[in-house]
Amino acid sequence: MMDAVAPGTRRAGAQLAAFVVNPVRARRLADRPARFAAAAAASGWRPPLVLLTTPQDSGAAMTRQALAAGAALVFAVGGDGTVRACAAALHGTGVPLAIVPAGSANLTARALDVPRDVQGALVTGFDGPERQIDLALADGQICTAMAGIGLDAAVVGATSDRLKRRAGWPAYAAASAGKLLAPPTRFTIALDGGPPMVRQACSVVVGNTGRLPGGFPILPDARPDDGVLDIAVLAPAGLAGWVSIGYRVILASRRDDAQLERFRARTVEITAPAGLPRQADGEMIGSSDRLSVTVLPGALRVRVTARSLARRGLRPD
Repeated sequence: MMDAVAPGTRRAGAQLAAFVVNPVRARRLADRPARFAAAAAASGWRPPLVLLTTPQDSGAAMTRQALAAGAALVFAVGGDGTVRACAAALHGTGVPLAIVPAGSANLTARALDVPRDVQGALVTGFDGPERQIDLALADGQICTAMAGIGLDAAVVGATSDRLKRRAGWPAYAAASAGKLLAPPTRFTIALDGGPPMVRQACSVVVGNTGRLPGGFPILPDARPDDGVLDIAVLAPAGLAGWVSIGYRVILASRRDDAQLERFRARTVEITAPAGLPRQADGEMIGSSDRLSVTVLPGALRVRVTARSLARRGLRPD
């Protein structure tokens, strides 16, 4: 599922890059296009386009505008929502995505080992090798990291944007405090069209990547380029059950039981008796009694570091 491209095989000269910037998540960068222009010039690129997202559009329209202008590379400057919007517009175009992480969780950037510092992310975007990674389609919504139904989505919906900007990923932990003892729901789960499984659980999470906000690996075997989805069914028995799950997540344990089960599949169909909150990459996608997720193998090209390739035992072509 992997295709790596060495930077030396690309013709950077006179090419155009675009920066799709979320001005709320990246306040320090939204008004500093000169920094982007300097990074582009240092790598032999033309002065870039800098396009700001709006409350009405998370970045998909700006990415399409960049493509129409001839951009050969698009940077998503923001959190997972900005990355998701850019990826949705780039899917199927062959134009690579680069990430400057500026969100509260940055799940996709973490999975790809994108440097957290701005300069490192810019160098990676302009000069790093490329990977082909999978996307997921969650009820028509492109997803780069995780989608979920139930408690995880309820926590996402309860976490204030202001607290996320100020506190980062601990904001999710604060929002979850009053929801951990919510009664379970009867989920019916079908993997790859197989026989349905019935579980009394709080949440079902489907991941293209495996880490929760804060970097905790709930799906330790998840990879963004393996052509399959990883699924976690969370069914804790009270507060002690949450402690057990949390302990295993912190240790990246693969031990499963009735409280935490993990599966792998290419398609996942989840249904519930009533409408529940749902999320994709940390953004609410509307309540429903079902969530259908399908993997899109190798659907997006991304710029990464050489270290990211080395971790997967790969070298640029």
